[in-house]
Amino acid sequence: MKNISIFYRQRNRGSINNINVTPLVDVMLVLLIIFMITSPMLVSGINVDLPKSQAQPIAGQDEPISITVDRFGSTYINDSSIKQNLIVKKLRAITHEKYDTRIFVRGDNLTNYGKIIKVVGLINSAGFLRVALVTEIES
Repeated sequence: MKNISIFYRQRNRGSINNINVTPLVDVMLVLLIIFMITSPMLVSGINVDLPKSQAQPIAGQDEPISITVDRFGSTYINDSSIKQNLIVKKLRAITHEKYDTRIFVRGDNLTNYGKIIKVVGLINSAGFLRVALVTEIES
């Protein structure tokens, strides 16, 4: 009876030569699901239906600031909502009063033209020099 227990103990002390891949697969599936859920959120910008134009794209080295006016008249700087009376203050804070920063104004095709021009007027009255309206290129 002692021989059997000694043999059993010696057999269990050997090294394990295989890897359990089940936890690895579980982690990879969780990461895949997280990536699938978050990747659509990484697309920046407010969804607007831009008017069409034959104008050529503007080239520049710096990253422009995007101001969007959606079809309901709501205003956004990059992706954050802002009231129109705070646009100038926020732009000065973002640009550190660097008035040659490129600013792109995007207005929905169904937005009242006056609302878009009011935003452009606010930006120009603050002293920003490089303001452009964004459109889609006509096919």
